[in-house]
Order: sequence, then C-alpha cells, then structure tokens
Amino acid sequence: MRPADGRSVFESGNPATNAIELTKRRQTVSLTKQGAASGNLRVNLSWRMRTSDIGGYTKRGGLLRNPGSLFKPEIVQAQGPAVVKIDLDLACMYELKDGSKGVVQPLGNFLGDINSPPYVKLSGDDRFGGTSGETIYINLDHRDEFKRLLVFVYIYDGTPAFDRTHAVVTLYPSNGPRLEIGLDERAPQARSCAVLLIENVKGELVVRREVRYVYGFQAELDRLYGWGLHWGPGTKEKV
Repeated sequence: MRPADGRSVFESGNPATNAIELTKRRQTVSLTKQGAASGNLRVNLSWRMRTSDIGGYTKRGGLLRNPGSLFKPEIVQAQGPAVVKIDLDLACMYELKDGSKGVVQPLGNFLGDINSPPYVKLSGDDRFGGTSGETIYINLDHRDEFKRLLVFVYIYDGTPAFDRTHAVVTLYPSNGPRLEIGLDERAPQARSCAVLLIENVKGELVVRREVRYVYGFQAELDRLYGWGLHWGPGTKEKV
C-alpha cells in the first residue's frame, strides 16, 4: 500500500507482538521491500506438545539424540497413558544461481556454512536439547547468489504426529518485524512439511508461506518442488 505521495509504507507487524503472521489469506512478504534483505536471517523452529495428549507436559526444541536408539521413539510417562515424544527437525533445501543444489539438515551432518556456499548454516547447539528450538541462519549479504530456499520440517524418528504439536517457524530478519508461520493444520499421518519458500524474483527476496504436508520424507518434498537431488537412507548425493 502506498500513500498519495507515492512513498513506500513498510509493514510494522502486529503492535502487540511485533510480528507479521503469514496465513492462507496473507501468504507473502518481500524482505527487500521491508528493508530486511541483508545480514543474517535467523529461522527458528519451536514447538510444544499439545496438553490434551500429554496431561500438561510441554517441551520446546529438539531432543537429545541417543545414537544407540536412533529409530526407537522415546516414551515418557505423563498423566494417563504413555505417549511418544515428538522430535521435529528443521532443514533447508537450497538452489544457488550457479546451479548448485543441496540440503542443510541434522541427518547426515549436513550443517552448511554461513560464510561460504551455500551461505546457510544449521545451529549445532539445538541438536542437544537447546530450549530455544532448532535454528538455521541464512546469510542474506549473499542474496544475489540465491535462487530459492525451501525451509521444511520433518519428524526425526518417523512417527507421524504433527497433530500432537503446536509448532511455529519464526523468521528474525536483521531489520523490521519477525515473520511467523504456524504449523497448525491437522495432518496426523504426515511426516514432513514444506513450511516456506524464499525466492529471488528479479533481485527481490520474497518469502512465501507453503505449509504443505507430505506423508514421506525429504525425497517426497524434493519431487513436489522439482529439486532434483538423489536421496538415500541417511545420506544425500548431488545430481
């Protein structure tokens, strides 16, 4: 929206929360027009268990991984029957202008790099139960080298239980209000969710809400968005 004199009006977000919520009705925000297309963009995933499932127990962030039980869901005793703990992982597929593609994710230890390609870095601390959730940093000072970035979430141990969590992905730009995307649609059998897409559209960085659930893992999201990577159990190879 522009005033009569033609000057740009930047969105300030909700006065109560200083956040812009991306929803089905309002799906896109231009980081460039917000003056937020530089510096490090912090992308954070946080969640808590639905209290109706666990009798008041709540948890935010990733869980401690025991290498000896990678594929065994942890059981916690709460009020009522035992429930499966949910371990959500935050990840990002990237495609750069030079044609290079790949993924930044905990699985396979593909942690990325913030100062050299792909200019996307997964914070390692949250892999050990950090209370702030899982975090990815994107170096927007190299925005001209990005073609597109797909931020997605998957359930680490494969237990389909998105409907048991209140999950939110929050973007913290270097300038302006934060952006919030809630994963609040019921998809009880889904194992992965494409949350948002950041695209370089003629030099303008645009964030678009996706929130598309799939019943498979990374390979299914790859096919959905035409990324063209080769996937294997616990490993990834470039084309």
